[in-house]
Amino acid sequence: MKQKILMIVALLGITLASFAQKAEIRFDKTSHNYGTFSEANPIVKCTFTFTNTGDAPLIINQAVASCGCTVPKYTKTPVKPGEKGTVEVTYNGKGKFPGHFKKTITVRTNGTPEMVRLYIEGDMTEAK
Repeated sequence: MKQKILMIVALLGITLASFAQKAEIRFDKTSHNYGTFSEANPIVKCTFTFTNTGDAPLIINQAVASCGCTVPKYTKTPVKPGEKGTVEVTYNGKGKFPGHFKKTITVRTNGTPEMVRLYIEGDMTEAK
């Protein structure tokens, strides 16, 4: 008798889980190369665009950069299924040594996947 009840409960749980709505984030790209830019103009920006390909509203809970020279700004309102949102990233090389850099931005969501890493890189040349 206990086995039958456990079997019914397990099947019910699997059935309900298959009907659960879930947000899903899909970025157009996950990396951006700024190329070469001068230390005289050390601030560069890019935008990462994403789509909610799930069937529930997508919320970005947090976007954190690997250092203080990189600042992400992201869509704060829930993104409905099929709609797009953005993560805008500003890199400020002022006071940094010229040369190559590579930084990460960790995006945490209520959807699948729960965490996505975005990458930026570039080469800042010495001002003449």
